[in-house]
Amino acid sequence: MKIDTSNPLWRFRGITPMAMFFFAYLYLPILVLIVLSFNENRLATIWTGFSTDWYRVALSNDDMLRAAKNSLVIAVSATVIATTAATLAALGMARQRFRGETGVAAMLVLPLLVPEIVTAIATLLFFVAIGVQLGLISVIAAHTVFCIPFAYLPIRARLDGMDPALAEAANDLYANEWQAFRRVTFPLLWPGIMSGAMLSFIISLDDFVISYFVGGAGATTLPIYIFGMIRMGITPEVNAVSALMLIISIVFVSISFLIDRIRY
Repeated sequence: MKIDTSNPLWRFRGITPMAMFFFAYLYLPILVLIVLSFNENRLATIWTGFSTDWYRVALSNDDMLRAAKNSLVIAVSATVIATTAATLAALGMARQRFRGETGVAAMLVLPLLVPEIVTAIATLLFFVAIGVQLGLISVIAAHTVFCIPFAYLPIRARLDGMDPALAEAANDLYANEWQAFRRVTFPLLWPGIMSGAMLSFIISLDDFVISYFVGGAGATTLPIYIFGMIRMGITPEVNAVSALMLIISIVFVSISFLIDRIRY
């Protein structure tokens, strides 16, 4: 790994080995998991040969496919609702300043700061208190609220970078608010909306803690199913399913990053 010595940070003794240790600790286990997913031996830690059979076994597992379907239904539903709510919130917050704006903005991003286990337990207690039956609907509602900040931040950042004179020019040309939004604001805003939607989708798809607490019968998601498989022992099938989820996550995060870099 080539280090930029012109950066003053790297002049401190020990920074380079600590950085290398950090990246190795973070990414080597993931690399090992992917490699062991191609192990033909059912004992995941003993390598006996290369095989793709475990991916075939995983993709032909009816229970796993059912859990994957639940995850997709929850992720798509939560993404659509959360992105819509985040877009409306960002437009409303950016339109004009008002008293308490800082507090409202802090409340919108608060789920990013609160430990997820606290959010999960609080959501479960709330659902129990109002008599909501736990199932797919309760998971979708919980994921929607949790994903709103992830959708809101890219959209608000995109709005803050837009020139307000563009919308004013549209109004000067006799466009009403809807026409100005449809022809001017939305075309400039869509990369932020898509980036927020991608982040929301992958956050919902990969979530375990909230799904585990607020999911009821018939609401088993893929992360929960993988957790159940691990409790019975780690096999190459578990590694194969985890590798597939990792690939999906990398693809969506990369697309979100690339879309967010689109300039006006």
